[in-house]
Amino acid sequence: MFFGYNTNGFAHHRLEDALAVLTELGYEGVALTLDHHALNPFGPDVHSQISSVRTLLRSYRLKAVIETGARFLLDSRRKHQPTLISPGTDERAYRLEFLERAVYIAAALESPIVSFWSGTPVDDAPPDVLMDRLVEGCQTLADIAAEKGVRLAFEPEPGMFIDTMGRFADLCRRVARPNFGLTLDIGHLHCLGEPIVDNLRRWRDRLWNIHVEDMRRGVHEHLMFGEGEMDFAEILRGLREVDYHGGVSVELSRHSHDAVNTARKSLAFLRAER
Repeated sequence: MFFGYNTNGFAHHRLEDALAVLTELGYEGVALTLDHHALNPFGPDVHSQISSVRTLLRSYRLKAVIETGARFLLDSRRKHQPTLISPGTDERAYRLEFLERAVYIAAALESPIVSFWSGTPVDDAPPDVLMDRLVEGCQTLADIAAEKGVRLAFEPEPGMFIDTMGRFADLCRRVARPNFGLTLDIGHLHCLGEPIVDNLRRWRDRLWNIHVEDMRRGVHEHLMFGEGEMDFAEILRGLREVDYHGGVSVELSRHSHDAVNTARKSLAFLRAER
């Protein structure tokens, strides 16, 4: 495994500067969140940006995963909307187009993983209807990604339609695509009281992306390491046990005001626990 950092924690930096800082600090990977200021898939200069970022990633020898959790990229008034479970077909198509473009960017950057989530329902549709919407979108995206040699890493998240590992298991069974796997945010497991090491063992064959931060049971708040309750020595042992070789990316988006110091302290903590 190698340690990375999510660029949503460098919200006040240019992407080029964030990559330089992370390299200087000693990170080997980056979870690159597409956003207004960072490889906006709808931006008029996206192709030149891709070329520039690809050159930087190669130069810095950074391994990248493409993240799609920008808060207001698609709708300036509604956080994380629209989604693949939105009631309108046009809304779902807009999210799907965004995710398709993320796949193309991943392929162009030679970063073969795209991470995404279900989103939160905004209508009163029953769970089976929401699941049907989501499965359809995931299958379509998975087929497009397969053509580009890209894997999809789906993230269960507290408060969203797919929140628990049980619901993810149902989704994974129904999507039934070999390139459809898992982004596992370790803090989310702790927040919801789900066993961490057992889930690492269960999903080892589809475990393609890891997020880390500290957290407290029952409170979905991403905390600096040492401010929560989690046992990272045990977590890292569990990742070694399942022979995980992917990125372990720090996700502290609300610490962007102190991004450099936060990234430095996070890496020092994880190395010490390792």
